[in-house]
Amino acid sequence: MDSWVRFNAQSQAKERVFRAAQYACALLGSTLQNDEAAEIRRTVSQLEAHMSLTRKLLRLGNSVEALEAAKRAIHLSDSVLRLCLTISHLNRAMYFACDNVLWAGKTGLISKLDQHKWSQRSFRYYLFALILNLTRDAYELHLLMEREARSTTSKQPSSPSIPLPPDHLPSSSSPATQAMGFGWLYRQLHLVGTVLYSNPPLLLDLVKNSCDVFIPLDRLGIYPTGPGFVGACGLASSVLSILTMVHPWLKLKP
Repeated sequence: MDSWVRFNAQSQAKERVFRAAQYACALLGSTLQNDEAAEIRRTVSQLEAHMSLTRKLLRLGNSVEALEAAKRAIHLSDSVLRLCLTISHLNRAMYFACDNVLWAGKTGLISKLDQHKWSQRSFRYYLFALILNLTRDAYELHLLMEREARSTTSKQPSSPSIPLPPDHLPSSSSPATQAMGFGWLYRQLHLVGTVLYSNPPLLLDLVKNSCDVFIPLDRLGIYPTGPGFVGACGLASSVLSILTMVHPWLKLKP
């Protein structure tokens, strides 16, 4: 109950709930394709538009928060994390700024605003921020995999290796070489699974960013996937975001 009280007190948490509802409407609307459900589809579409506008209202001023996050990230000791997180937060700040302008245009505060242009601009900033977040996730995964591999190697007893003569070395197309390749791939996949299983924050962040990246890719026309798939991805990432707010230990740091 205390977790829910803390969650409900955050405006960002409420925005996540509206986001989940918005993409749930998008997913539901994609399933209502028959003529009998045309009226329901219109109602769901209007509800989705209202949810989107409400979210834009709740995100007013988030650019300042993103800039403050960029100021904190620039002091990180790890150069890769510093670069990825700082530029990601700066892109999020630009995304929120464009989104605020778009909200003003939709509400009539700014007349004759080219909403399509500003929407495309905001999604470009959003896409670049997500790419940097995924790069950060891949970097964190790489570091943890190296640490896990060293830990596993140090626990195994060392055995002397006997070098093979050149004429006994397997060729690149031999079954032995192919088996070695499959063995290496299996070990790498097992290592990835072990690392992600033991690090839930990294796993959730990786899945969330992977789901989110399809949204701007679809809206920008780079990789169209359709409203149903976008709705499912948005709903999944929203639920994961809510989960990290209810249980802060699941949020990837820094």
